[in-house]
Amino acid sequence: MASKTSRDVLSRGLGVLRQAIREQPRIFAVAVVGSVLFGGMIIVSARVVGSVIGEVALPAIERGEVGAGTLALAAAALFGISVLRVAGIFGRRLGAGYMQYRLQASYRRRVTRRYLELPLSWHHRNSTGTLLSNANSDVEAAWYPIAPLPFAVGTLVMLVGAIVSLFATDWALALVGLAVFPALFALNVVYSRRMAPRQARAQRLRAEVSGIAHESFDGALVVKTMGREAQETARFAGRAGELRDSLIAVGRLRGIFDPLLETLPSLGTLAVLVVGAFRLRQGAISVTELVSVAFLFTVLAFPVRAIGWVLAELPRSVAGWDRLRRVLDATGEMPYGQRVLDPADSGPASLTFNDVHYSYPPAEAHPPGAQVLGEVGFTVPSGRTVALVGPTGAGKSTITSLAARLVDPDSGTVSLDGVDVRELTAASLAGTVALVAQVPFIFDDTVRANIALDRPGVDDEMVWAALRLAEADGFVAALPDGLDTMVGERGTSLSGGQRQRLTLARALAGRPRLLVLDDATSAVDPRVEAAILAGLRSSTAEAGVPAASILVVAYRRATIALADEVIYVEQGRVVARGTHSELLATVPGYVDLVTAYEQAEVERAQESSYGDDVAPLPSGLEIEVDR
Repeated sequence: MASKTSRDVLSRGLGVLRQAIREQPRIFAVAVVGSVLFGGMIIVSARVVGSVIGEVALPAIERGEVGAGTLALAAAALFGISVLRVAGIFGRRLGAGYMQYRLQASYRRRVTRRYLELPLSWHHRNSTGTLLSNANSDVEAAWYPIAPLPFAVGTLVMLVGAIVSLFATDWALALVGLAVFPALFALNVVYSRRMAPRQARAQRLRAEVSGIAHESFDGALVVKTMGREAQETARFAGRAGELRDSLIAVGRLRGIFDPLLETLPSLGTLAVLVVGAFRLRQGAISVTELVSVAFLFTVLAFPVRAIGWVLAELPRSVAGWDRLRRVLDATGEMPYGQRVLDPADSGPASLTFNDVHYSYPPAEAHPPGAQVLGEVGFTVPSGRTVALVGPTGAGKSTITSLAARLVDPDSGTVSLDGVDVRELTAASLAGTVALVAQVPFIFDDTVRANIALDRPGVDDEMVWAALRLAEADGFVAALPDGLDTMVGERGTSLSGGQRQRLTLARALAGRPRLLVLDDATSAVDPRVEAAILAGLRSSTAEAGVPAASILVVAYRRATIALADEVIYVEQGRVVARGTHSELLATVPGYVDLVTAYEQAEVERAQESSYGDDVAPLPSGLEIEVDR
């Protein structure tokens, strides 16, 4: 079984190397030429050194004098060989490094691009730490053998040349070479077989350590407020300890094999001297030939190690490559169509759900295969505001995800202006619909950069217009540097309400024709929320932001009352629709829900004595209150 595993790792590892050569053939060729030049000069230098000692040094010792011309010729030969060896080293290292870094950069881009292509359902099944590890350490691991690969290829050519040179010199010395070189290769194969499982485990643990670290840092607020610092530290320390032990196991194995790989060529040199001395006494070879062969074995020790380096890194390369292919070969992407909504139509868009059914994939559903939405049908007419109301788990957020095409329905259609969203291009969809999620995401950048996002046409005037409509212009103007204020990672210098208003302004700056709000103002004071929604309903091009149709997940009575129509959902189905007053009069479940939310708001307002703005704590954490 171990032999089969070794052959499998070797075969797959060589497949990864072939992939690298196919992608960068010219750079690889340059590196191999440099390596072959270096190897060739080693063989030539062995011949030259043997000639210098046997035909220059020894005769000079016997005569008691050295001919200046002969010495100059020998020095020139050695110098020329050294220059060519340096050129070979330069070409080999430059080509190998350039090839390795180009592959790493290329695959980081591919992995990241694939992340953005895959649907949210795929991301839900993979931790952030694992994804970070895929794009970083796994990419590095996959192409780690590229650095010594050209050297190893050149060494193989050099070994063939060395064997030919040995046979041309003496068959007995050639047999020593035939014994030593295969032994080196066999030792490297055994090393690779033993190393494979250790490298694979270490690579997996790297991803797990990264995942735990990211989770702990990202959830620092929860960790600190729940007093879980010691437990999280222990959890991280435990997995980091496993990684440490795994890497020590790798190092221990390397510590055992490295001396053996270093010793074997030295033993070969010793065997050459013993056999060579015997053959010299028999008159089969000359001193020049013996010195050349001995020198050749001496200088071959280091280049032969290059083959071992490649074989030793193949298990790690295969482990990293497998993890990369899991991302690159993942399925489930949502291809876009070719249709574009009429660019001349800048008015509000209409949204239609027609008999939509949706179930989460088996890996995400609870229980597996459970239907989230069934027979959902409603319309958000152009320029109108529709509120989605329902208890927790009713499917409201799923409806907003379908509206923005973060997911596709199992059956039925979601249409914009009568066009199925699956038929639209990515640019047309993004330019028409803007989704503002309940949990705001702020980049570690300036206020301006967070709102503009480098989109063409979004200048400072447009940014301020969006901020005014989001009721955020006041606090932004009061910031130390205004639009140029750095807000920190995830907006840690801002309160929850401020972050929500910035993300709303970001959406508005893109001039969407349909605005989807998934409880996007939950951290905002009810009066401010009412002002925002009232402004959105009455916004005009003269105000700086064109009017848009609005689909809003709402809880507060004042917010719901602003909607033209209310869609009440329960257990993934539309139970009732109508105005707020109509549903209050006809749907008991709706009355109970709205009343419960309203009572909770009143109690929270009575208990709260905080002001509007909240300064961040020194640690970067903050206490968020309704604004």
